[in-house]
Amino acid sequence: MLPDAFDAWLRDPHRRVLVMGVLNVTPDSFSDGGRFSTRDAAMAHALEMVEAGADLIDVGGESTRPGSKPVPPDEQIRRVAPVIEAIAPRVRAIVSIDTTRADVAQAALDAGAAMVNDISAARDDAAMLPLVAARSAPVILMHMQGNPATMQANPTYDDVMRETIEFLRERSAAAEGAGVAPHRILIDPGIGFGKTMAHNLELLRRQSELAALGNPVVSGTSRKGFVGQITDEPEPAQRLFGTAACVAWSVTNGAAVVRVHDVKAMRQVVRMTEAIRAR
Repeated sequence: MLPDAFDAWLRDPHRRVLVMGVLNVTPDSFSDGGRFSTRDAAMAHALEMVEAGADLIDVGGESTRPGSKPVPPDEQIRRVAPVIEAIAPRVRAIVSIDTTRADVAQAALDAGAAMVNDISAARDDAAMLPLVAARSAPVILMHMQGNPATMQANPTYDDVMRETIEFLRERSAAAEGAGVAPHRILIDPGIGFGKTMAHNLELLRRQSELAALGNPVVSGTSRKGFVGQITDEPEPAQRLFGTAACVAWSVTNGAAVVRVHDVKAMRQVVRMTEAIRAR
């Protein structure tokens, strides 16, 4: 999918569901830390995911697992820029940069990325929204209570979906106010980011309320801790079937993008779910 085709997809109210493959070029990711931290390993995995059906590749140079600490922007750039430069010309997938720092996003966009995925919803860096507006880049705004270092300490809500929707409405308005085109704003409820297992299940159960806002919804449940809790599976890489159930539910209830580690299997889940619900 080329940038112009992606922009057309963003404008299409009857858009098909896209699969976003996760590419962590970090030494400490919760699921695959260190496996793809070299340029060659990362490029090979990106090509493998595209071959398996990934429409987007989300490249991150900073772990955001619970308890993780911030990585300086210059180190993030050192990790991600060579990888993006290597893969962007070789794949038809949209390359996304997963960062909360505008200088990292700028370096990634210069290297060939076409979208920004910001788990802070552009709260951590005031320069982020002006940057994505100036570059006409789509942006994913995610809800998170707290920050990765502390978010799972004691997450508390009166109504997790209502508060998530209110937050994402406010951040979407901020993005539009900074000049980001409304159709280029994607929203993510932040499964696993400052939420208990009960909160995550409630967000999934009521996902159609989030989809009703009209922005493309990104669902990121892949290999998450709550999946392991429910399925009694401590090893993240073994949470394939629990993840598949979450992906099928998310697609049925209005997700536009599913962010996953196991691209080939989850592409099949998406295709099957879309076939069942087709009219």
